[in-house]
Amino acid sequence: MPESTHIVQRRLSVSVQPVPKQDAAARVKNFDETYFGFDLNAAKIEASRCIQCPSAPCQEACPVGNDIPGAFAFLEVGDIEAAADKFRETSNLPEMCGRLCPQEKLCEGACVVGFAIRPDGRNEPAVTIGKLEAFCTDSQRKTLGGYPMPRYLPEPTGHHVAVVGAGPAGLAVAEQCALIGHSVTIYEFWPEPGGVLVYGIPNFKMRKSIVDDYITHLEALGVTFVCNTYVGRDITVEDMFAQGADAIFLGTGAGVGNVMEIEGEGLKGVHKATDFLVRGNLTGESLPSGLEEPLPKLTNMVVIGGGDTAMDCVRTGIRLGAERVMCVYRRTEAEMLGRGEERKNAREEGVEFLMLTLPTRIIGNEAGEVVSVELQKMELGAPDASGRRAPKAIKGSEYIVPADCVAIAIGYGADPIVPKTTSGLKADRKALVQIDPSGRTSRPGVFAGGDNVNGADLVVTALADGRRAADGINAYIRGLPKRR
Repeated sequence: MPESTHIVQRRLSVSVQPVPKQDAAARVKNFDETYFGFDLNAAKIEASRCIQCPSAPCQEACPVGNDIPGAFAFLEVGDIEAAADKFRETSNLPEMCGRLCPQEKLCEGACVVGFAIRPDGRNEPAVTIGKLEAFCTDSQRKTLGGYPMPRYLPEPTGHHVAVVGAGPAGLAVAEQCALIGHSVTIYEFWPEPGGVLVYGIPNFKMRKSIVDDYITHLEALGVTFVCNTYVGRDITVEDMFAQGADAIFLGTGAGVGNVMEIEGEGLKGVHKATDFLVRGNLTGESLPSGLEEPLPKLTNMVVIGGGDTAMDCVRTGIRLGAERVMCVYRRTEAEMLGRGEERKNAREEGVEFLMLTLPTRIIGNEAGEVVSVELQKMELGAPDASGRRAPKAIKGSEYIVPADCVAIAIGYGADPIVPKTTSGLKADRKALVQIDPSGRTSRPGVFAGGDNVNGADLVVTALADGRRAADGINAYIRGLPKRR
């Protein structure tokens, strides 16, 4: 047997290392992160499962092209800092992506280890790439006392970049441009920077301190944040150019929640998913105007939808003390777009899943408060335009479940205000901004990326868009006359 084959078989013989997490009975009583993460010994063993295949399909499947085998080669010998630096070569947010990416559909889904044939016929899952990515970068920050800074700050270029939106795409643009030496100002709608990372992701998936530390890091690089600012109303793209911006990046995301358009959506106790998550997971000055009032005590909660946002809602409802939490989804679990890991965690925590079920109306009392939801059973028919089998209602199958809280988590759209208030900016009928491969829009000097371009998508795809747009912005600025 060739030596290389022997090494591969030895690596394939190593079993997956379990990732410790809070027991379900304990974690439903707190908002701490579900997963404790690896310790160094387990991380080294798990990294040694990587067979270092030359084609690196995991890297090809990663939207930002992380050199995963390169990072794990350092990690398995205990060089955590080098492993973390390898991830940071291509990612501004590796500790966040390690927690939030659907790895089973990206890097881990392409990992050869997960479908390799072993001599003993044993099956093993893919290398646990996401949890290792988080381990490396968390450990590095703990050692350094924060995010790694460049040895020397760049000389100022005299050029200014305005960024709209402090979510993943905007933060990536800001860091990349600041590292070049441009001054950067980020305008953010919410009271605190971070976008979906703060206002859409519960603490049990990712603690807010990770985002807070990253914001501190950007401020150390010279980035300025202007919060509580609704671009298109409080300030426009035209205003930013008039105030001296050389280039502008639009990273406004897709924060407009879709609606069911059924009876009862306006009742008290019916929430859009983001509003529910904000009120359920944040307190104090972090809360925006209009969402300061705490949620009342919950008893029976219905969450409509089957993606990751729906899982965030059901798991938040459990932690807020609801006695019964139901996830209502009109297809089967096979058609759900969210992470299997999140559904598993939700089930462990006591969430009920009502599959092939559609809400037909939300019922209220004389005070205008929700008291129940009418549901109808569905069956799957032929595939629709997305390739998923279309659900059809079963006549006479309606029934009612009690509910004092309903969260609607059926997807998001882009806010049309920036396209409407920016002359020369092309967008489609869904308010998605049109760009070229470098992130340039139809308006000179204006770039865009993330969910306001792609529709509601992943943190990592927004991050990838931001990095590409930053390259485009820097190329554009190089073509401008030098500032005195």
